[in-house]
Amino acid sequence: MIGPRRLLPSMPALLALEAVDRLGTVSAAAADLSLTQGAVSRALQGLEAQLGVALFVRDRQRLRLTPAAQEYVRQVRSSLTALSQASLRLRANPAGGGLSLAILPAFGVQWLAPRLPGFARAHPGVTVHLATRLRPFDFTTEGFDAAIHFGRPDWPGAEHLLLMEEVVLPVCAPSLIPAPLAAVKDVLTLPLLQLESRPGAWGRYLAQQGMPGQRPLGMVFDQFATMTQAAIHGLGVALLPLFLIEDALESGALMPAWPARGHGLGSYYLVWPREAPPRPPLIAFRDWIATQLV
Repeated sequence: MIGPRRLLPSMPALLALEAVDRLGTVSAAAADLSLTQGAVSRALQGLEAQLGVALFVRDRQRLRLTPAAQEYVRQVRSSLTALSQASLRLRANPAGGGLSLAILPAFGVQWLAPRLPGFARAHPGVTVHLATRLRPFDFTTEGFDAAIHFGRPDWPGAEHLLLMEEVVLPVCAPSLIPAPLAAVKDVLTLPLLQLESRPGAWGRYLAQQGMPGQRPLGMVFDQFATMTQAAIHGLGVALLPLFLIEDALESGALMPAWPARGHGLGSYYLVWPREAPPRPPLIAFRDWIATQLV
């Protein structure tokens, strides 16, 4: 239910407030909004008069929000973001059915993207918008309907659907070794590749194979994609999620350096905000992706 209309500020006033908070000066906000400084000042004065609350403290040449106004502008920014996302979804699919999904790059490219045509055929009225996010975020400020999460089912304020547990395998190019290693300890004689965000992955894997206490070093990469290519080109042995390398294993571009699989750091989940009732496109996507799980 919408509150009293007398407390609903105009859109120009809210945009002016958000821009001044973000940029710090009326002149910068005016340039950002393509308005005159006078128009921005009048909008802010009108907003303060309407609310009956002082919103700013002048600090030299900058405007600084009062503590109460800082919380207010945070909620305003969240609402403006939600309105913008809703408008984008409407323009992209006037018949309704837009779904905004935050994805992890490797999972999105290797696992989700090849399956999305099946979802599109089953639900032609739903347009899926994908954007990369590497870390958890606040659904209320980002405007996504759902996200792919890696780790544990601990996303604050979210429901979780388990997609898969991560299974890892040490792989390399056939040019690096003529055949799989005779013993897992022999992996330590080869150059190792590791992901920047998972510095303990090799030690964890070796512990699972009965070799605790190992902390081997190796060439560091910031993305699975570049580490995979480095392994394919013979730079070393990479510990990679199995779903990322199925095609490379089948084609022979990669081979297991040691055949035993290990457990990764966590699992992959579809997550969505608990407080907001799921929209029909999200329900359709959630039900569809559940059918893709092995």
